Amino acid sequence: MANCMGIRAFPELRPSFFRQSPLYSVCRRSFSVFACSNTKKVEEQLIRVRFAPSPTGNLHVGGARTALFNYLFARSKGGKFVLRIEDTDLERSTRESEEAIFQDLSWLGLAWDEGPGIGGDYGPYRQSERNSLYKQYAEKLLESGHVYHCFCSNEELEKMKEIAKLKQLPPVYTGKWASATDEEVQEELANGTPYTYRFRVPKEGSLKISDLIRGEVCWNLDTLGDFVIMRSNGQPVYNFCVSVDDATMAISHVIRAEEHLPNTLRQALIYKALGFPMPQFAHVSLILAPDRSKLSKRHGATSVGQFREMGYLPQAMVNYLALLGWGDGTENEFFTLEQLVEKFSMDRVNKHGAVFDSVKLRWMNGQHLRALPSEKFNNLIGERWKSSGILRESDGPIIEEAAQLLKDGIDLVTDSDKALSSLLSYPLHETLASSECKTVVEDKLSEVSASLLSAYESGELLNALEEGLPGWQKWVKSFGKSLKRKGKSLFMPLRVLLTGKLHGPEMAASIILLHKAGTCGIVASEAGFVPLSERFNMMRQIDWEALSQNQQPLESAAVL
Repeated sequence: MANCMGIRAFPELRPSFFRQSPLYSVCRRSFSVFACSNTKKVEEQLIRVRFAPSPTGNLHVGGARTALFNYLFARSKGGKFVLRIEDTDLERSTRESEEAIFQDLSWLGLAWDEGPGIGGDYGPYRQSERNSLYKQYAEKLLESGHVYHCFCSNEELEKMKEIAKLKQLPPVYTGKWASATDEEVQEELANGTPYTYRFRVPKEGSLKISDLIRGEVCWNLDTLGDFVIMRSNGQPVYNFCVSVDDATMAISHVIRAEEHLPNTLRQALIYKALGFPMPQFAHVSLILAPDRSKLSKRHGATSVGQFREMGYLPQAMVNYLALLGWGDGTENEFFTLEQLVEKFSMDRVNKHGAVFDSVKLRWMNGQHLRALPSEKFNNLIGERWKSSGILRESDGPIIEEAAQLLKDGIDLVTDSDKALSSLLSYPLHETLASSECKTVVEDKLSEVSASLLSAYESGELLNALEEGLPGWQKWVKSFGKSLKRKGKSLFMPLRVLLTGKLHGPEMAASIILLHKAGTCGIVASEAGFVPLSERFNMMRQIDWEALSQNQQPLESAAVL
């Protein structure tokens, strides 16, 4: 095998790098190279990684995970995290998509050290602004003989593909212009014939890389064929841009999705031809849907922006994405971004595809949400309730009490709307008519209702509620004693009559909160709130005899 190419960082590439390699001359088209790790330990290198999205749409969760792994690797090694925008697809690239990518990365907390909006010593950081650089290096390859002018028309290229297909051969370029004379080339140039820059690929040999995740990967060069690096319109091709960019930006490690693995062969040949040091590669597995297919829009939300709009927390998204193909070797599943930086290592990244489980993501978001400091949690929920039109205010003691009371039933910030609306509602008739409530009704619920109405009308219950929890506890003990009830036989009837539901959050806090909400005017009129006064009016109108005779085994009442 030929020389072993290592990794090193360099501030600037000079034309002296373009000395023609004796292994890669025009006349000799046999090639063998092994791209191995640098002899230096990773800790001793200047680590520079990049995330290079195309601004042609929203940031997919797969792209976000790639960005996260790059960020974690750089931060864990004291290196630099570079953001580069690969916008050579001029028709599909938009500044709107670019701004959305910036917003999503910032929301996730993945701050880049160099890139658009920040700058750096290796800019510009948009490929569309680097065309002169690509042209310069393409000309250098032309001068060294690694690249040649190809004047084949589209029709000729299609014909080559058809012939190869008939012969059951790979659809590779046949090399028509690879051996053209200078006179033939000059004649076409003089005639103004459109041409591409086509890279000479050795006809024999192989190329191997040592992937940090997948181990040794090898390609035979005879399956490739000479490939285009510059189109006839002067636009560079993706693989050429990436190679030049990674080299001139001194990228030490390329951490990207496994779907880019086939591109590595072309890029490695370009590195070698230009005399560039090879970065180390790490190809991360794809994120899969539950059916083990590639995660796509047909499986539901797939972009970071969608999850943000759905009410997910950035720390939960980061935590979950990190676990898609990585773990610290323990059973721990909960990490902050700082903890991930401390524990992350490439040798624990799995090479097998990871399944995106939206149920687990939702559960994990709930864990992170409830782990927030109370003040921050209350502010988030309060702002949500005001913006959704349930409450007129976003802060205050009642909102704090409601947020803490309902937090166990909230996995997403948006869940808080349903939780509060359910608390404020009073579906008494539906609950009494349900099959689940039949045993409660039959346990002399009418007698409990009569006593409860008496306690309300006398002012005894309201006075107790004014005293808060101590007052309620004192009253309910006395009330139960008067009815000779305790435990479930006391609290289930009270829950049904006061909340209109069989299940829900802690009853004492719920009733006290409903009392306060009915006196302060904080609830919006369109929220469907039924205050205690109206609840007791509804209680008075119940025909218990008719209910007991006509109760049907209907569907169970909705629960909170």
